[in-house]
Amino acid sequence: MNDLPGLFLTNSQTGEKEEFRPADPGRVKIYSCGPTVYNFNHIGNLRSYLFVDILRRSLKLLGFVPDQTMNITDIDDKIINQSIEKKISIEEFTRPWIDAFFEDIKTLRVEELEHYPRATESIEEMMKIIDRLKENGLVYERDGNVYYSISHFQNYGKLSKIDLSGMISGARYDADEYRKEDLRDFVLWKAPKLEGEKSWQTRHGLGRPGWHLECSAMIRQVYQSGIDIHTGGIDLLFPHHENEIAQSEGAFPEEKFVKYWVHCEHLLVEGQKMSKSLGNFYTLRDLIAMNYSPLAIRYLFLSYHYATKLNFSLSRLEEAEKAISRIQNTLDRLLPDEPGALPSSPPSGFALPAFKEFLASLADDLNTPRALGKVFEFLKEINTKLDSDGLKEDEKLDCLSYFYEINRLLDILHFEKDSLNDSDVERLILERTEAKKSKNFARADAIRDELLEKGILLEDTKNGVKWKRK
Repeated sequence: MNDLPGLFLTNSQTGEKEEFRPADPGRVKIYSCGPTVYNFNHIGNLRSYLFVDILRRSLKLLGFVPDQTMNITDIDDKIINQSIEKKISIEEFTRPWIDAFFEDIKTLRVEELEHYPRATESIEEMMKIIDRLKENGLVYERDGNVYYSISHFQNYGKLSKIDLSGMISGARYDADEYRKEDLRDFVLWKAPKLEGEKSWQTRHGLGRPGWHLECSAMIRQVYQSGIDIHTGGIDLLFPHHENEIAQSEGAFPEEKFVKYWVHCEHLLVEGQKMSKSLGNFYTLRDLIAMNYSPLAIRYLFLSYHYATKLNFSLSRLEEAEKAISRIQNTLDRLLPDEPGALPSSPPSGFALPAFKEFLASLADDLNTPRALGKVFEFLKEINTKLDSDGLKEDEKLDCLSYFYEINRLLDILHFEKDSLNDSDVERLILERTEAKKSKNFARADAIRDELLEKGILLEDTKNGVKWKRK
């Protein structure tokens, strides 16, 4: 397709929906705030990471080539305190949590990005930024700590529109207990406070980085310049992203740091903030242990616009399972009996208008709920024609191209005739469970064998039956 629609994104800095014009469409530079690795990520974190995937896949469908980075924050107060408590290095402490992060995003079919820098591997770039800030009169030192002087940066607050006069002692923006010239200032380089604390000996003293400095340094390390898009959860807009601007543009005033700021909204659980004390705190692993499909979780996240609060519930996961089955069942009606090559080009005939509507929805600020609505409208049209034998062979092939192309974003469908969709698997597992309860073990074993033959592995656990595809 040569007539791809132009992409519009809501820029958090202006509050306006703006046409996306990257410096180089063949290399769209994107940075997204990633995990702080001291525990499993909860589903609120995962929503933000899946948004990055939606952005990436949409860009590719709309003709752009992304060059994306997501950082790994592998040093902060919690990491240091827990590693000291366990008497292990921070590298040893963070390794399993980093592995768990990559396992989770792979399970949700989040595409691999080009760069995953780690804070602990970016120290020299941090020193270079402090050097530049020092030359430009934006830092000062006290008690071995290096601080950013907000009063010397003229444009502070341009992203968050924060009123500096309202920044008071004890506010959330800086929890570090260091002595500063101004309550509004933030620390760039911290002198060690604890025995055994991980530190680096540098030209700016012995210490470790402040959180805000890490991201500015990693962006500089990867791109050596400003970037097209910066994403993150809405909770990071202030102070984290505001401080990134102050650091990066303070160090390199001749450059624009970020052209488009795009923020993902919060996730709620049944209308409430997720909390362990409320019993509504979930990780991906919790949900899988409860026999919910990762693809249903992916679909649920896709069904909400990134800039709206996502109200998560277990019943909505069940609805997501049904929605996937509706799409897959229509696709199954089109698949040939014998496996064949997947489509190699977008639809160009019968399914082209529907595909254009799908792309137009993505181009309008990544409107995935509308895109999914367009999919279900087209499903009705396909099924009506199939029911009346009114779909020609070339139209069926064009519809297959349509499903293949939309799955480049959705990644919830399979294209093998004999495969079972997730709802079929769950139905057979339920039937097997009932067979075992009624002591019909022959039927239970037959269902297990049938699933195994079709690539489904079952595992009986104390929390129920787990399953996965081979």
